[in-house]
Amino acid sequence: MMTINNGQSYQIIHLQKPTKMKKVLIALDYEPSAEMIAETGYSIATALNAQVVLLHVVAEPAYYSSMEYSPIMGFSGFIDTFDVGMSNEIKNDIHKQSQDFLDKSKAHLGNENIHTLITEGSFAESIVDAAESQHADVIVMGSHSRRGLDKLLMENVAEKVLHLSKVPVLVIPIKTA
Repeated sequence: MMTINNGQSYQIIHLQKPTKMKKVLIALDYEPSAEMIAETGYSIATALNAQVVLLHVVAEPAYYSSMEYSPIMGFSGFIDTFDVGMSNEIKNDIHKQSQDFLDKSKAHLGNENIHTLITEGSFAESIVDAAESQHADVIVMGSHSRRGLDKLLMENVAEKVLHLSKVPVLVIPIKTA
């Protein structure tokens, strides 16, 4: 505590020097906005001279079987429809397709030194867990602006990551028509 002439006490807070950001975790899904998110995150990492980790979180197989894809960074999506009775085969296929997506994203960014990571589980928790396990200094991800019933039914992943994360999170707003 420090006392100033007028008798008021003030606490002096010593701020620690900000740490250098050495690793950027970029969370990607199969939305068309993934290209913009990857490019933005990569630009930030390049400016910081930081390593890049591209992350994709694998959800339940039903999530993938009901989606329509547009080509993103050379990835055209899943061709086969999934038979729920073949869960191990489905899981392996999803992981192979996810790795293909991340490899094509890495090629699109033009840097073979980018690391890739595929995890399974709840989107938000998996992103935060990956940031911790990879010792990421910042998370880059998109936020889809949903309306109406979609907003009520869909988990707001970005909001949840912001609440759970111990590292800074850069959320790139994605506007959908």
